[in-house]
Amino acid sequence: MNKNMIYIEGVAMTRFDKQPNTLAPELAQGAILNALRDANLTLNDIEAIYCANVFGGMILGQLIVRDLQLQGIPIYNIENACASGATAVHLAKHALLAQQYKTILVVGIEQLTQLGGGTIPLQLNDHKTRVYSNSGLVLPSIYAMRATRYLYERNEDPSLLAQVAVKNRFNGSLNPYAQQRMPTTIEAVLSSRMIAEPLTLMQCCPSQVDGAAALILSTEHNNGRKPVKLLASIVQSGMQEKYTDDILDAEITARAARMAYEQAGIGPSDINVIELHDAFTIAELIYYEALGIAKPGEGPQLLRSGETEISGKIPVNPSGGLLAKGHPLGATGVAQMVELTWQLEGRAKERQVNKPKIALAQCTGGGIAGVDHAASSVHILGT
Repeated sequence: MNKNMIYIEGVAMTRFDKQPNTLAPELAQGAILNALRDANLTLNDIEAIYCANVFGGMILGQLIVRDLQLQGIPIYNIENACASGATAVHLAKHALLAQQYKTILVVGIEQLTQLGGGTIPLQLNDHKTRVYSNSGLVLPSIYAMRATRYLYERNEDPSLLAQVAVKNRFNGSLNPYAQQRMPTTIEAVLSSRMIAEPLTLMQCCPSQVDGAAALILSTEHNNGRKPVKLLASIVQSGMQEKYTDDILDAEITARAARMAYEQAGIGPSDINVIELHDAFTIAELIYYEALGIAKPGEGPQLLRSGETEISGKIPVNPSGGLLAKGHPLGATGVAQMVELTWQLEGRAKERQVNKPKIALAQCTGGGIAGVDHAASSVHILGT
């Protein structure tokens, strides 16, 4: 077995939904046990656990593991905002390549219903962010400014943004793990409550969602299915922005994508399916170009062509994405890879895309003043 190759041996996730009466450790434990069953492994086969979470408090990983009667192994708690789960996978990969372990379990968990609603709290230890937040510059308004600029520069109207929500909510209607399972129309999206013009309620990912996802990484492949390999794993932090920076230039994601393509030895045209960070409709359109699947200025044409639909040439967010599936922060990056593993193995059922061989997961994280994003990750999986 090639010790430089990392295999995704087992995956699982809970349904993303409001589950205020279930404790976060219980959600995580369900995903963990199902991932072990999927890999034909037991808890005794796990040599380390990487637990991704944002708002769950101290030593959540140890709390989860205590009740599973798994004692003594290393447990790492990872926080990197919305990119926490993807970052945990990245760190686990390096531990495997360093031959510290042979088999690692990564779990992402979040219970946003415990926050009581509203926008996600930003980093208040930064005085600049505190000033921005007090003046209303929270994430929906930041993305609304990007959307306004995008529509102006492309000479488009808000129906373009709504089309992203229609596509992803249709995909979510096919996904039993998604929070939003009702397809919609452009008219319904545009007439939903205004959040930050031009972004309406149905163009923003749900803020009240709980869920967990887990995957098992190993240098050995023994699950009896065709191997799914982790071909590239990149995590980058944002550059300090200048006043002249283009708010539509997702520099951090474009940089991470270039590094991931180089690491995997492929290019954007080789990707068959993508799960990306569509926290708001405009984000998906911006990331088309940042990931290189559309040339600069050609994101609208790609969306309208139907090529990013499940039946298209390069399906984007067949799970429903964050807009429909939901966005429990610590779980999101792991859940993206769970979905892509199912797609590569042909186990995605109604939302299965046509025989994919290469998949890409992209997840950004964190909002602090003066930086594009605090973190961005790109992972490439392949069979």
